[in-house]
Amino acid sequence: MLSYEIFDKLEPIRALSLHRRKELVAFSRLQTFSLGSDPLALCLESNTLIYLHRGELLIAQPDGSSRVLVGGCDIANWPIGHTSFQLAPSKAITEVELLQIDFEMLDIMITWDEVAVAASRQDMTESPLAPAWRTLSGAFSAQILNSDVLRRLPAAHIHELLHRFERHAVQPGQVIVREGDQGEEYFLIESGRAEVRKLIGGVDLCVAELKSGDAFGEEALLCESPRNASIVMKTEGVLLRLGKADFVPLLQEPLLHAIERSDAEQRVASGLARWLDVRYPAEFVEDGLPGALNMPLNEIRSAYGLLDRRPEYIVYCQSGRRSSAATFLLAQHGFRALMLKGGLGLAEPA
Repeated sequence: MLSYEIFDKLEPIRALSLHRRKELVAFSRLQTFSLGSDPLALCLESNTLIYLHRGELLIAQPDGSSRVLVGGCDIANWPIGHTSFQLAPSKAITEVELLQIDFEMLDIMITWDEVAVAASRQDMTESPLAPAWRTLSGAFSAQILNSDVLRRLPAAHIHELLHRFERHAVQPGQVIVREGDQGEEYFLIESGRAEVRKLIGGVDLCVAELKSGDAFGEEALLCESPRNASIVMKTEGVLLRLGKADFVPLLQEPLLHAIERSDAEQRVASGLARWLDVRYPAEFVEDGLPGALNMPLNEIRSAYGLLDRRPEYIVYCQSGRRSSAATFLLAQHGFRALMLKGGLGLAEPA
């Protein structure tokens, strides 16, 4: 069974924090190849780092010569193809084990780890009680970084984002935001669970539950509208809070991309994208675009598992307010989404 100890001597992985090395196990694979096989040809995939963990491997070189790589030697602590050994035809002199690691996931981990160290140093200089970001991984776990909005953040924004987040300990039953109030803050759950509650027919109902890594509050900020639900802590935990003045430049602007109507129509016509109408069904029936999928903004959160993740979505509403919120929510959960600039109300007719 693959264990995090396998990374202890590997470069550049060993520089990661212990927690990150443990997380990396889920994005790695240890595979055995028989004597006489060509392991590099059998396991070569794009965006994969390959290490010789055990055995002896004969690797052909571009100049026509061959070199032997032995598992456990110093040069085997570097991925094949990133040292003097090139990815080329190979032959297993003995039975060998190759460790394969998702390069993009490793790169994301290294980036966040290094920025977290820098952010912690800066914050500790300003306050001895500041959080040590490298050890606070509940809201920035590998799974979240791999699938959500944080994966696509420009690296230059990560340090500032960590520096601007405020940590707040919360208790069971504590109301974090209240339905109908004006929204001025974005929240990320570092630890704990919370309930999403709405007044439906005069009855206070729990409509969803949030856990570590989930975010809330973005809809009110993006739509400039009152909170559409209350968030009540179900357990004790810790929340990361980001004010509107920081949310817009650090998260909204880098991740919310608009597209002109003419460009959008070309992408849809060519099969590269699909329309997503986030208005109410009655509005959609009136003037929805041909072939569009209708999913009102208030249903987006409960429909992530129903949406096909393969296409790119071009999201629209009447003015651009609801579509901006929906586009951000989709991007936050790993979908490829663009917002129709200006919405239908200001766009040129097809």
